[in-house]
Amino acid sequence: MHFKQDFFEQLEGFYSQVYPTPLSQPHWLGWSDSAAKLIGLAQPNAELLMQLSGNIAAPGARYYAQVYSGHQFGGYTPRLGDGRAIILGEAIGPDTNWDVALKGGGPTPYSRQGDGRAVMRSAVREFLISEALASLHVPTTRALAVIGSDLPVWRETQETAAITVRLAKSHIRFGHFEFVCHSESGDKAKLTQLVNFTLAQHFPHLSQDTAGYKQWFTEVVARTAKLIAHWQAVGFAHGVLNTDNMSILGDSFDFGPFSFLDTFQEGFVCNHSDHHGRYAFDQQPGIGLWNLQRLAQALTPVIGSDDLIDALNTYQHELVSHYLKLMRNKLGLSAEDNNESDLQLIGQFTQLLEANQLDYTLSMRKFGQLDMTSKSSLLRDDMKDTKAYDEWFSLYQQRVGHVADIEAWQLTRNQANPKFILRNYLAQEAIIDIEQDADTRKLQQLQQVLASPFDEHSDLEHLAQRPPEWGQGLILSCSS
Repeated sequence: MHFKQDFFEQLEGFYSQVYPTPLSQPHWLGWSDSAAKLIGLAQPNAELLMQLSGNIAAPGARYYAQVYSGHQFGGYTPRLGDGRAIILGEAIGPDTNWDVALKGGGPTPYSRQGDGRAVMRSAVREFLISEALASLHVPTTRALAVIGSDLPVWRETQETAAITVRLAKSHIRFGHFEFVCHSESGDKAKLTQLVNFTLAQHFPHLSQDTAGYKQWFTEVVARTAKLIAHWQAVGFAHGVLNTDNMSILGDSFDFGPFSFLDTFQEGFVCNHSDHHGRYAFDQQPGIGLWNLQRLAQALTPVIGSDDLIDALNTYQHELVSHYLKLMRNKLGLSAEDNNESDLQLIGQFTQLLEANQLDYTLSMRKFGQLDMTSKSSLLRDDMKDTKAYDEWFSLYQQRVGHVADIEAWQLTRNQANPKFILRNYLAQEAIIDIEQDADTRKLQQLQQVLASPFDEHSDLEHLAQRPPEWGQGLILSCSS
């Protein structure tokens, strides 16, 4: 790896230098070839393992933990920061640069009495979801590797420590701007410095002046809206949408108790700490806007209120238009100027899924088997209320119209609707095998199908099946 150190060199005061605490007996649990290519790496080797487990220094790395604040479950916490992530620097890639961070690298000044470690189960889940979302074309941070060890750590019981090696085009969060604005000094010069750095690094097409700042915030609103639209279309619940978990680039970021929908449920809550459903699946669009409003509040010293409000007012249009684009592709609807009726048609279908207790991903996949000339289908066979489905399908047939080449139409649906997603019970089974027998075969199988989720993988068909009863809608903790 070859590093730049722009954040470290230009933003003193936004981080503390801290070195990782070595993992004992480190070993590779997972490795992503596609993520490795982003920073010009080939195959994993013993020297790299020792570097990424904190046992030896990586040439050119500086090692630091960032400081930021954030709104957590609606309440403001003035000082958070990287409690268990240590950044090495910006690795230079063939196309762009990527921050390399050791998540679980040991305590930092922001650990808040924690040990700074990630347990193996959480590290494996973050590794898998990062790569799964990327393969689903959802904006996301990436995961180069997950490294296991024999180091004991305590949560509810004794577990072993691990590190997820995270790649991010930027680690700058909404919470960075909140930290500066709401600090005791409220330093406008420091806030301007952070904004200008962000523009120079990640929005170089924009000017560092009033006009550029307004356009930048408008782009942040659009990227956030598109991210949420992706999540809603693919059926993904993040679980902890605090402002410190919101990337300024609109990437999926900081995974804890996430979940894809199994049986479709609009109000599904995947976080066992979310007692009031603040971050339920159907609340994500509203929370995206609420978080942007908190960011706008932090930016008022450098961007005019009218400009901020104008940008925030674009959120709903960006969200709906991108969601419609994704869902029209999934359902085979041409792009026409009938947004309201299409939203109604899509909403009626998801209501059918919920009323009939059907699996979201498997049901969407069956659009690749529909024949517009016949109402008979595998999708209809799944419905308990066939009368309601027939009424919906009649409207759907009219909307789709004549399909000249049904095979090509079906193929396009299969390219938009994945067969494989990261179901929590599958991740749990892979984790149990690692814990009990150091067996990574299930992890490797999951990685294989998640890397190409739209393909058939006939030899791994069981990984696409609906979860058993015990695995339905698993609710997880923030340490998961």
